[in-house]
Amino acid sequence: MDLSTLKAPDGSRKKRKRVGRGNGSGHGGTACKGAKGQKARSGGKVRRGFEGGQMPLARRLPKRGFRNIFRQEVAEVSIESLNRFDENTVVDAEKLCNAGLIKHFDDIVKVLANGDINVPLTIKVNKISKGARAKIEAAGGSFVEVE
Repeated sequence: MDLSTLKAPDGSRKKRKRVGRGNGSGHGGTACKGAKGQKARSGGKVRRGFEGGQMPLARRLPKRGFRNIFRQEVAEVSIESLNRFDENTVVDAEKLCNAGLIKHFDDIVKVLANGDINVPLTIKVNKISKGARAKIEAAGGSFVEVE
């Protein structure tokens, strides 16, 4: 086998449809656009969501609620999940992300007091609950607030 014997498989190369080239082609006359109307004209497109003048679905449905554009997503970490780290480790957002406890290391992170901790750690995150701070300090660790 060499390059001179290669050819495309049958059916993989299709001729393009040539419309508006006479009735003998099967695509003449109206050029596959039907008869009259907006979509038969040149440049005749219909914008996304247009329903022919009927009240669009997006406007028929009731609008409810409020979406705060200034809302900040906070990634929550329970204190018992921090037991997986070695003693005297500095735990920051990047280490939490690598451990799979949060999704993105640039999230705002808050440590919550769910469970107990028995490993002394230095925790560098944005926020911490009072109960979590007390449990960390009781275990011999410390907390450093990061902005």
